[in-house]
Order: sequence, then structure tokens, then C-alpha cells
Amino acid sequence: MNVDGQRPYEQRRGIAAGGHWIVDYVKVVDVWPDQDTISIVLTQKRGTGGCPYNLLQDLSKMCGELPLYAFGLIGDDAEGRNILADCRASGIDCSSLKITREAPTSCTDVITVQSTGRRTFFHHPGTNALLNVEHIDLNNCGARIFQLGYLALLDALDQVRADGQNGHQMLLCRAQALGMITSADVASQGNALFSSIINPCLPHLDYLFINEIEAMRLTGRSVQRQDGVVDFSLVEEMAKEILAGGVGEAVIIHMRDGAVGACAGGKTLSHAACLVPADYIKGAAGAGDAFAAGFLFGIHEGWKLEQCLELATCAAAVSLGDVTCSEAIQPWQHCLDLGRKWGFGSF
Repeated sequence: MNVDGQRPYEQRRGIAAGGHWIVDYVKVVDVWPDQDTISIVLTQKRGTGGCPYNLLQDLSKMCGELPLYAFGLIGDDAEGRNILADCRASGIDCSSLKITREAPTSCTDVITVQSTGRRTFFHHPGTNALLNVEHIDLNNCGARIFQLGYLALLDALDQVRADGQNGHQMLLCRAQALGMITSADVASQGNALFSSIINPCLPHLDYLFINEIEAMRLTGRSVQRQDGVVDFSLVEEMAKEILAGGVGEAVIIHMRDGAVGACAGGKTLSHAACLVPADYIKGAAGAGDAFAAGFLFGIHEGWKLEQCLELATCAAAVSLGDVTCSEAIQPWQHCLDLGRKWGFGSF
């Protein structure tokens, strides 16, 4: 025990995740339409959505023996009940997933263009807008890692309290006090308070996952050369700048072509994306959460950061095999094997 009576992370096991619980309605279209024109829906499918839902489902597929804990707020409706049934079937502890009648379960229309796999999201916040600090009680959770997401897209948690803290800060601080490793992901959307929400959370995070667009918004930097190509040395500088904001262990910036990380002590990481066959790719929704799932699994198991980054890269690639966020994920060793079989690009 620590002096405060809490268990240090070495004596804990499993991964907890809190934040967005979303039902995705995934539609594959022939083209992205111009305003006032039409595109054809080729297929449609229901799937998981949101950071904790995707992450925990991914982890359940990667390692069925890992204890997994769900935290969040869903509606007292058919979709909320489907989420509960889905979690229970996957061995996810959803006893702390709260239910309310004040709003419907959150949903998102995910529109994926067949030829490119690129996706656009039309999101209804629903219960996620109401999620607050009192809905997430970590005191009786034995998880080693707590993942929170998405910052800057959870209305109540984004708000600053009377003590000057936002809800994300409070939750992450509590998780650290309990001896948990903390990590978070952020939202790719236009919240005008983006930086003011995320920057105060950095000192309470051990790991931060963020894409290059979000990193540019957070730092005010650009990572593109005049020819439009991403300059990975600039991505590395962004990661270092965000790390200097107080993140304890590593900031990982993931992109279509690979990932770059800045770590405590001045170490840097990089890994090129898998060379995924074009005929394998069905959609890119959930790739960022699959990336985080792979990385956090490695952290939980005590792997070196380079190994964590390789699994994260492979898991993100494997996730592209279905239009939904989590359907394509396989056991972690299979993800590694498939990614290595495809090979990796170069920066």
C-alpha cells in the first residue's frame, strides 16, 4: 500500500475506460456529395462508438483474460440496453455504467467513402453531454490503467468548476491518487476552448494520444511543408512541446503514415504505418482507438515503449478491415503477425 492506503499500479490489473458511449450507424457511400446533391448508400451497419466503448471492445478481442471496466452514462432505451448486453457478452464489467432517463443514448452517423475509406462523423451528444464527475467513481476499481476520452467533446466535464478545475482534471487527478496509470484521447472537432480544456489536464496524464490535426490545434504549429507533405521532424517538435506541458511519460501523435512520440527523459519514438493491402481496407473509423488499445495493452504488460508502438500500429491497421470501429480486431499476437506480414512504410 501507499502511505495514503491506495494500491500502487504494480498491484493493480486491468484497464478501465470512461467517457463517450456511442452507438455508431455506419454508412458506406459511393462518393462524398457536394452540397445539395446526393450520394448512394451502399451498405449500412450498427457498431460501437466512442473512446471507452471502442477501446474496451478492442481490448476484449486482443486479450479475453484482461479485466476491463466501463465508466460512463447511457440512456434508458433500447440502444443503452444493447450496449450493456454487448459489454457483458465481451466480458466487460459494466456495473459502473450509469443509466439516465434525462437524454437518449448518444449516437453518431459515420459516413465512409468506399473508394478511400475516409470517414466523416455526424454526432448527437445525447447522454454524453450530461456525463459528469459524480458519474465516474473509481474508488472500488482495481484497474491498473484509466483511459478518458474524448476531452473537449464532453460538455459537462469540459466545464470549469468553482475551484478552477475542469471535470477531466478532477477525474484524472483522482485516478492518479488511487495509483492508476492515466491516459487520454481528445476530440477532432471545433471546440473554441480546445486548448484551455486540454492543457490543464496534461500534468495529470501519464500518456496522451492525439492525431496531427489535434496536435496542431493544441500547439498552434503546422506540420506541413509548402508541398503539403507532413514534416515528421515538426511532428516530433510538437510532441515534445505537449510533453513539456506536464505529461508524465509520453505524448504519442498518430497519423495516416505512422506515429511519433516524445517521452520523459528526452527519448523519442517513431513507427511507420503498415502497408495495408487496398482490398483489405473497408473503413478507417475507430483506428485511433485501436491504436490506443494496442499501446495501452503493451503498457499494462510492461513492454518497452517501442514494442507498445509496434502493436498500436498493427492494431490500427487491422481495424481497417471493417466499416465499424471494432469488428475487425483480432488477438494481439495475430495483429502483430498480420502487420509484420504486410510490412511497414517509411517516413
